[in-house]
Amino acid sequence: MSAGRSVDGRELQVALQQGFLPPREGFLPLREGFRDHFVMPPEPKYCCESCQFVLCNPRQTECGHRFCETCINDLLSKPNPVCPADREPLFEDKIFRDVCCKREIMTLKVYCRSAKNGCKEQMSLQQVMDHLNVCEYFEVPCPLGKCKEKIMRKDMAEHLSRKCKHRETTCEFCKHKMTLTELQKHKETVCPAYPVTCPNHCSFSSILRSELSSHQHDCPKAQVTCSFFRFGCSYKGLNQEMREHESSFASEHLRLMVARNNTLEAKVDDVKSELLERYKVLPSLSSRLTDVDAQYEEMREKNRQLDQKIASMQKLMSAHSEKLLEVEMELRDLRPLRAMRDEVEALRGAVESMRSVVASLDSTRSGPGTHTLASLETQLSRHDEMLSVHDIRLADMDLKLQVLETASFNGTLIWKIRDYKRRKAEAVASKTLSLYSQPFYTGYFGYKMCARVYLNGDGMGKGTHLSLFFVVMRGEYDALLPWPFKQKVTLMLMDQGPTRKHLGDAFKPDPNSSSFRRPTGEMNIASGCPLFVAQTVLENGTYIKDDTIFIKVTVDTSDLPDP
Repeated sequence: MSAGRSVDGRELQVALQQGFLPPREGFLPLREGFRDHFVMPPEPKYCCESCQFVLCNPRQTECGHRFCETCINDLLSKPNPVCPADREPLFEDKIFRDVCCKREIMTLKVYCRSAKNGCKEQMSLQQVMDHLNVCEYFEVPCPLGKCKEKIMRKDMAEHLSRKCKHRETTCEFCKHKMTLTELQKHKETVCPAYPVTCPNHCSFSSILRSELSSHQHDCPKAQVTCSFFRFGCSYKGLNQEMREHESSFASEHLRLMVARNNTLEAKVDDVKSELLERYKVLPSLSSRLTDVDAQYEEMREKNRQLDQKIASMQKLMSAHSEKLLEVEMELRDLRPLRAMRDEVEALRGAVESMRSVVASLDSTRSGPGTHTLASLETQLSRHDEMLSVHDIRLADMDLKLQVLETASFNGTLIWKIRDYKRRKAEAVASKTLSLYSQPFYTGYFGYKMCARVYLNGDGMGKGTHLSLFFVVMRGEYDALLPWPFKQKVTLMLMDQGPTRKHLGDAFKPDPNSSSFRRPTGEMNIASGCPLFVAQTVLENGTYIKDDTIFIKVTVDTSDLPDP
């Protein structure tokens, strides 16, 4: 029996060509300098001032001393590094590579790194790697992955062909290939052509493992059960005795089969009667199933409609909640107006009644009634004055109501400016230099603001640009708001054409500017863009339509706290 097969020359050549060469980075020491065995002791100038070994990638300091690259890096990593030779301070930007010294070191003669294995070669330090790539005494790892041994290059062929436990071999029974370490286990457990003995110890001394199963069926010494076991025969015996049992117990086997057959026939009759009973109720069950399916589909449809109604009701309730809040805010401002309207109407009625009395008295005026008429006229005059005052207050409340109806409470203003040409001409003629927008708010209890526009420009933009400014106004709830005003403001001229190329600019308020402090008057000084848009761009584009322009001002309310 062969223990394995040898590795042929081609395989060995490939294995050796695959490198097993020392890695290039392995030529340089990981730390400090070269520790090779030099033929001649190296001069002190070639040794590191820190590790005292021959310099690896030499670096020279400002004070003239040389160090290995890793050694100088270690020194520089310390606080306040100094040169160990003269205690002079070290500075990273004043340390340089000493290329000349490195070139001289690489020419120094050394013994082969495999000298301990018997190599007698000498070479320059620069040639060490080239020599190690061919050195017969250099230890390389076995090319077979699972083998962890290192072998001298000159002994690799013998190792691969004779000694390696992980070399490839062939089973002499089934001719399958595997590693030498797996061969014995393969033979003992799975090899189909390996000869094994019969477990029943019959006359067959050697049987192929692949044929053992079929042999068990015919083995004369195998313990088997009577083939009529499922009919009730309990006999167990050797394979060679089974034929005698079957011939001598034939009548008994026949009786068992008849009894079994009778039992099966009875069971078949029972199953038939049960099936007939079930067939009778099957139509009614099918009808009930159809009704249940129909009811299920109807319930699904009703459930879907109900889900839609619930969703629509939720949307409607949300919209109504928002509308209710707006109405409550408006009612709070309208209550004084309604009371005043009622009071005015009562005064009007009183005045009209007094007028009728005065008219009747005037027609019957006589001496004693003259004094009474005079007093009535005085009273009528007083009522006329009160009525005039209430009319003025009513007009003022109407104006406030109109402002509230057009005001925005989400920090966004859309300002529609009609009659652009006329207003521009008035601005050019210095009749109306600027226009103010209606107020808008960051919330019902938020900042009050407006926009201011100079159609003919202001300051640097006068006569050439449209100037647009943002104004903080005095509001009802300023005492509850944070100051100075810090919200981002975006100014925009809306493009009414199909391309919608709006012109805009944005700014963050300067907290040191008086324009964004809490107003002490009606409004602060305006702040914005004197050169917002050139008049040539405005009037030659699609920003004016039907003699109207739209200006949009947006105040960022995302980070605004509740008052």
